[in-house]
Amino acid sequence: MSTSDTPAAPTTPDEPLDLAGIGIGPFNLSLAALAHPLTQLRCAFYDQRPAFHWHPGLLIDGATLQVPFLADLVTLADPANPWSFLNYLKTRERLFPFYFAERFHIHRAEYDAYCRWVSENLPALHFGHQIDAVRWNPERDAFEIDFTHLAPDGEAQALGRTHARNLVLGIGTTPHIPVPLRPLADAPTVPVIHSADYLDHRDTLLAADHLTVIGAGQSGAEIFLDQLRNRPTGREQLHWLARTPAFAPMEYSKLGLEHFTPDYTRYFHGLPERVRDALVPGQWQLHKGIDHDTLAAIHDELYRRTLHGGWPDATLTPGVSVRTAGRVGTTKVELHLDHTQQGSRSRLTTDAVVLATGYRERRLDTLLAALDPYIRRDAAERPRIDPHHRVVLDPTVTGSLYVQNAETHTHGVGAPDLGLAAWRSATILNSLTGNTPYPLPERTAFTTFGLPQPATPTATTPHPRSTLVPRH
Repeated sequence: MSTSDTPAAPTTPDEPLDLAGIGIGPFNLSLAALAHPLTQLRCAFYDQRPAFHWHPGLLIDGATLQVPFLADLVTLADPANPWSFLNYLKTRERLFPFYFAERFHIHRAEYDAYCRWVSENLPALHFGHQIDAVRWNPERDAFEIDFTHLAPDGEAQALGRTHARNLVLGIGTTPHIPVPLRPLADAPTVPVIHSADYLDHRDTLLAADHLTVIGAGQSGAEIFLDQLRNRPTGREQLHWLARTPAFAPMEYSKLGLEHFTPDYTRYFHGLPERVRDALVPGQWQLHKGIDHDTLAAIHDELYRRTLHGGWPDATLTPGVSVRTAGRVGTTKVELHLDHTQQGSRSRLTTDAVVLATGYRERRLDTLLAALDPYIRRDAAERPRIDPHHRVVLDPTVTGSLYVQNAETHTHGVGAPDLGLAAWRSATILNSLTGNTPYPLPERTAFTTFGLPQPATPTATTPHPRSTLVPRH
């Protein structure tokens, strides 16, 4: 089904859906793909965008995923599923070229194309649907979802309502703009943009006399490299700033990667809240570092520019934070910098700034305002989330509310990782149906995280309210 032909979702169903998904990013797309063969489930997924796109501003030519192609939407839960990446290649008659390419990490643009192929063929997806409100309706024993059906140009076409016994939120993250730079991000005459919008502004940034990239993660490295490769030797005029003490590689050792296994997720979830909160910031290099190939490519490009004498006009400075920022005249930005280790301050004047400053989990407060009285929270006022990725609700709510990529505080650094998408989707579907359509392995890591603890029933037994009774 073409996304442009996606019909409006049903507004007056005879009975509530078994599951409604809000947001169609990779994680809810994974859930929809694994739910598709479960014909006993009535599911619908909604997104306000007209079609699927995955980080379109960062599909830089040659940029690759940081996870292997096996971390697609379904394979790590169901290798025989028709929505696998390998089956996508088969439908495109590209299996043999991929085989000979010997590529374990695929291009981002190819992952985006694969996800769009899935999104264009799953019937349960409804694009152009803006979710306006979610409530619990005790009379129908279901969640009540109000939405606006949008035209391709974003104009409202019609209002609608549907009901679902269970909900899953996969509304994604939002670009993070540091406080000192927020007043400049919307300035019309000075390009200060988030990396999420890089490709839309790439030509303007290449034309800037002096460009500053802020942020030492993968996106910052890829943007710096792209700009470096496309600026004249000796006149690069690039500055790369980072708060981290080094332009550090991502932890990619075999045992280090076991932090992205279900075993570690279960271990992390069982830790006290204060311990979890202390752990996450110290694990930044597990998921916010730069892959080794990108670091090597940057060094190779810098070195190549010294072959005929001289050094490239590129400055790479870690350990720096932006204290304040402002405009100089109408076309320049002045950054006031603090160096953490030196305890010194400096100023940097630049013509354009790219903020590769990452993303934050999107707040659920507005969308779930009507459900707020039912949500149980931790000491930091965050939703409590059980091992099955289900928000802990008041017992008067008999439906389940699942979350995807909104549970780092309870499930650890694997929450945003594509490699755990299929496993989490299978976990949710097993919990929802109560009959384990996707058997999952008991053990996934060689590392034993922590000492053995007594088994807890809640970690293995589906919550009784989430079990669906088959319809006859």
